[in-house]
Amino acid sequence: MYIAPVDAGLDEDEWRTFVTAQGFGHLVAAGRDRDVPVVVPTQFVLEGDEILLHLVARNPVFAAIAEQPRVLMSVAGDWAFIPSTWKAIDGEDPLLGIPTTYYAAVQLVGAASVVDEPERVAEILRVQLERIEPGVDVADPVQAHRPLLRTIRGIRVPVDEVRAKFKYGGNVDAAHRRAVVERLRQRRGPGDLAAAAQTLRRMGSEESGA
Repeated sequence: MYIAPVDAGLDEDEWRTFVTAQGFGHLVAAGRDRDVPVVVPTQFVLEGDEILLHLVARNPVFAAIAEQPRVLMSVAGDWAFIPSTWKAIDGEDPLLGIPTTYYAAVQLVGAASVVDEPERVAEILRVQLERIEPGVDVADPVQAHRPLLRTIRGIRVPVDEVRAKFKYGGNVDAAHRRAVVERLRQRRGPGDLAAAAQTLRRMGSEESGA
């Protein structure tokens, strides 16, 4: 993933907040000597510096991990298309505007370890449920679903590399970005308000010198 300097993550808190809020990504396992990597869309939890998730044991990603344990979790979101005419303000020619897409993307990399013992798989499930359904009482996985636990496997990925990109108009001045924000608030399509909020947050960080 190419990251221009103006789009680079500001700090650890920025990418962690985004990844935690999304909670869904694509696990990519290259394996070894494969024509294409295995890509698995999945829910996950970032617990400290470790990714936790579970998948059905038949998932082909496990064969790829056995060949090469290093994997990548790709998380992207808060995206919105910015039409070319939105880039023109104060009498600028809208025909000269350049369209773009605002978005955030974070890639988390590490060596995956597979968990297949029912009790250890249940530990991952408990953490995921606590994060996804906080305060909701559920049956203990080991007591209630031991046979099903043998049909799934857990994955733990200690993260040792992070690539963070927040592409929200950092290549143009504040006036142009504020104009885009107002358009996003008016359009209110999927992702528009999230993209507007990300743009304003990044501008605030710049103005505060962060």
